[in-house]
Amino acid sequence: MTQAPVRIVFLDRATLSPETRLKQPSFAAQIEEHQQTDPDQVAARIADAEVVITNKVPIDAEALAAAPKLKLIAVAATGYDRIDLAACRARGVTVSNIQGYAGNTVPEHTFALLLALQRSIVPYRQSVIDGRWEDANQFCYFDYPIADLSGKVMGIIGDGALGKAVGRIAEAFGLRVLFSSYKGVEGMGPLYTPFEDVMRRSDIITLHCPLMPSTRNLISDSEFDMMERRPLLLNTARGGLVDEEALERALESGRISGAGFDVVTTEPPGADHVMRRIAKRSNVILTPHVAWASQEAIQTLADQLIDNIEAFMNAAPQNVVS
Repeated sequence: MTQAPVRIVFLDRATLSPETRLKQPSFAAQIEEHQQTDPDQVAARIADAEVVITNKVPIDAEALAAAPKLKLIAVAATGYDRIDLAACRARGVTVSNIQGYAGNTVPEHTFALLLALQRSIVPYRQSVIDGRWEDANQFCYFDYPIADLSGKVMGIIGDGALGKAVGRIAEAFGLRVLFSSYKGVEGMGPLYTPFEDVMRRSDIITLHCPLMPSTRNLISDSEFDMMERRPLLLNTARGGLVDEEALERALESGRISGAGFDVVTTEPPGADHVMRRIAKRSNVILTPHVAWASQEAIQTLADQLIDNIEAFMNAAPQNVVS
C-alpha cells in the first residue's frame, strides 16, 4: 500500500525571500504554502496538518486543539516565543528551531550600521543629493562628524556565537572589546567586565543577547545616565532590549551620539511608533529586521528547516526546543 503524503503547511512563506529555494523532502510530502497567515486563520489552515512551518505566526493552545494530526512545528527562525510550548508538550507535539545560520550576516550588518554611523555616511549621501557639495564651493565640507574606530572601546552585551563574532571583527578594526557580565550578576570571572563599567567606559555598545524577562528594557534611562562617553548604541538582537522612549530621550539630551537598530518592539512599528520619529534623526539608522537576511543565510536557514523535518520523520529529531 502506498503511504499517503505527509501534509506540511507553511504559514508565512513570505518571511523567506522569493529567491530562497525550499528543497524537496526525501519522503512523500504535500506542501501547502501561505504567504501570510492572520492569527484567526491559523486553526483552519493547520487542521489537517502533520507538520507546520511558521516563522512569526503564533500557534497557541486553541489552534493546537484544532489540529489533532499535528506532530511537528518546525520554526523557521531561532526564536520560538510565539509557540505555546506547554500546550505542545501536553499534546505530544515536537517543536524544532533553526540554529547557527546567522554567524556572518548579523555581525556584518552590525558593522555596516557602525561604520555608516561613525562616518555619517547616510547624511553625507543625502546632502550630496540635495546639492550641498555645490553650495560648499570647495572640494569637501564638514557638516557631520566623522570618527575612526581604531582605539575606541566596544562593549558587547551577549557572549554567544554572534557576540563573539562581532568581537573578532572589532579587534581587526583596532577596537578594544569588553564583554559585559550579565546585568546584576557578579563574579563571572576575568573575561567579563561588570555591566555598569561597560555602560560607563564604552564608545560603542552593541546588543547580542536574547529577549527574556531579565533582559527586557535592559537599557533604559538609568543606563543611559551611566554612559559617560556618549556611545553609539547598536541593536541587531531583539526589540524590547532597549526602552525606546528612553532611547528618544537619550538622543534628545545627547547622552548617546547615535543609534543603529534593526529591531523594534512592534514590527512593523506603525506610523505613530516612537522609533519612526527616532529614525528621522541624522545620527540614527533603522533597518527593517534584515540583519539576518543575507541570501546565503536565508538559504542556510531554509535547508536546515527541511533537514529538521527530515530528521523528525526519520525518528531522529534535531534542534528540538520542546
